[in-house]
Amino acid sequence: MSFEKDDKVVLHDKHSEFDGETGTVTQVIESMFGEPTYTISFDDGQEVGIPQDQLEAADEDEE
Repeated sequence: MSFEKDDKVVLHDKHSEFDGETGTVTQVIESMFGEPTYTISFDDGQEVGIPQDQLEAADEDEE
């Protein structure tokens, strides 16, 4: 599943301080291989260059 700007997503990256947190997609960048990477904004910061397989759509009631 691909995501668009302003989508709410949950990050799954055990190496990130934001693992398991819900954030908002602020930027989508397509790599030279055609794979999108995402910039995700959280309440306390952001993560850059997140691959699609580390994200899942957040539930509507999850904030």
